[in-house]
Amino acid sequence: MKTVPRYATDFADRYDDWFTPPAASTRATVDLLARLAGSAPPGPLLELGIGTGRVALPLAERGHQVHGIDAAKTMVDQLRAKPGGEQLTISIGDFAEVDHDGEFAMVYVANGTFFELASQQDQLRCFARVARRLLPGGLFVLDAHLPEALAANSGAGAQPVESANGDPVLRTRRLHPASQRYISDYLVLDEGMFRHVRVAFRYAAPGELDLMAATAGLRLRERFGGWSGGAFNDSSSGHISVYELPA
Repeated sequence: MKTVPRYATDFADRYDDWFTPPAASTRATVDLLARLAGSAPPGPLLELGIGTGRVALPLAERGHQVHGIDAAKTMVDQLRAKPGGEQLTISIGDFAEVDHDGEFAMVYVANGTFFELASQQDQLRCFARVARRLLPGGLFVLDAHLPEALAANSGAGAQPVESANGDPVLRTRRLHPASQRYISDYLVLDEGMFRHVRVAFRYAAPGELDLMAATAGLRLRERFGGWSGGAFNDSSSGHISVYELPA
């Protein structure tokens, strides 16, 4: 079962300041999701780990009916305070466990949040629940690091991360291959004080994800090298995988 991370409880009011990706990255994410939604059957969208609404709110502004699930009410409270936030239908709970009412044309999870599910069993359960929520021909979209790229960058020391409000943020990553886990530690200089945020992930290679999908009755439709929609190839450090429930 997914444990609510500290960033989502203690720092929900600062999450957008510290961890929002550059605007261009958000635009690319929303653009690709909107494009994929256009190729899916008509119907609403569901975001797993909707958080503060970075992706969901721009999609809703484009005319999509967006629902969400998130384990942290504190994060959803931040979303609700934004324009349009009160109009989204959101369930609170672990997205591997919660059944959200309705059937969906597309379910998506961004920002690596799928891998906060701590075990293969949790991740398999999530795939199965997604398959049950999808309309025939519906899509499940997720992003992921490649384990090889994680291994190459692990142990490289502290690396600066661009924050939305300009606060200095340093990230270190530690890889634990025996358990397929990695831990990201963030050190944020906030008004003269250092804040520490730790997030743990259970990574999976593309082939393992494809097997999880097949177990749930989904099939790989396409795989991109990033949210820009470019090709997935040997130089890619991550991927966007698009799974389909056969009609």
